[in-house]
Amino acid sequence: MIPPDEPVIIIKPKTTLTGTTSDIICPSFVSKLDYEVELAVIIGKDCKNITEQESKNAVFGYMILNDASSRDVQAKDKQFTRAKGFDTFAPCGPWITTADEILDPHNLRMVTRVNGIVRQDSSTSNMFLKIPTIISMLSKAMTLEKGDIISTGTPAGVMLNRPDAVYLKNGDKIEMEIEGLGKLENTVKFV
Repeated sequence: MIPPDEPVIIIKPKTTLTGTTSDIICPSFVSKLDYEVELAVIIGKDCKNITEQESKNAVFGYMILNDASSRDVQAKDKQFTRAKGFDTFAPCGPWITTADEILDPHNLRMVTRVNGIVRQDSSTSNMFLKIPTIISMLSKAMTLEKGDIISTGTPAGVMLNRPDAVYLKNGDKIEMEIEGLGKLENTVKFV
């Protein structure tokens, strides 16, 4: 795979946010609900047009984020906003770990289990774009504000474009772990 030169920017509404042990509420018309374990970066101060070096001082901390996605809606819309913007489609937590507690955010193991079966097992060391690059590039397009959450992308193992895809179903239990950041646990509920 050819690494991207720039991050793909997707903005999720705040209504997507929910916590650990909360249900991911999915409308019944969605037929291809997918998961994405991602390292989330919490911005600690307002910043605009900062360098990669300066971006290190802009990070407050880290947490786990599940970038839940409706792949059928994504294919229909030809973009991401609605597919990733449903209420509860960004479970995160279980807490924020401050930046000083993580020695190297680019060397953390990431694992996703669905009903106990490992679906993703990788490391943040495999990120195409590193956190300072992402923050700097975003700050050149928009003012980043204290409390903003930047989700950094997912490793292999999602169902998108897999011929053997097993999308999430009602009652599925998702566990996501990132080394040093705890475990995010959510249950899928179709309504």
